[in-house]
Amino acid sequence: MRWLIDGYNVIRRDPDLRGREGESLEAGRRALVHLIADLARRSADDFVIVFDGARRGSMPGPAGRVRQVFSRPPETADDVIVRLAEQWRDAAIVVTSDRTVQHAARRARCAVLGAEEFLARSRRDVGDGSVETDEEQDRPTRKAGNPRRLSKQALAASRALRRLPPR
Repeated sequence: MRWLIDGYNVIRRDPDLRGREGESLEAGRRALVHLIADLARRSADDFVIVFDGARRGSMPGPAGRVRQVFSRPPETADDVIVRLAEQWRDAAIVVTSDRTVQHAARRARCAVLGAEEFLARSRRDVGDGSVETDEEQDRPTRKAGNPRRLSKQALAASRALRRLPPR
């Protein structure tokens, strides 16, 4: 499975990462890459972090299954994510809180996670070894049809979250 991560979108949704970005864009990117590299060490999945703009500085990418992609003008990071989502289709999980990108990724049959949901799961400590599996929290309040059945989008997001290794 491949994770497509909207780099700056995720950075700006987390206070720690946002603080690092306040120091410099490079520091914010480095902090996110270290967070993702930690996930990659505990997972068999590949991670692609997409950023806007050309790479500046000499930050080497982490070894392993974490890759950084920088968009080239006039293309934006959102364009790159949508293009890769259409290419990888249901073999990708898109992490972004940008609704336009989320809709395009769903049209491409990708699982979609919001940045906050991804960050909460990736930073969650599981001290007692238990994994939270309560599907009630993912269920919308009003829904037509079988009230006990999750929507396809909610099921895809739930499966994607289960792929993230516990800390």
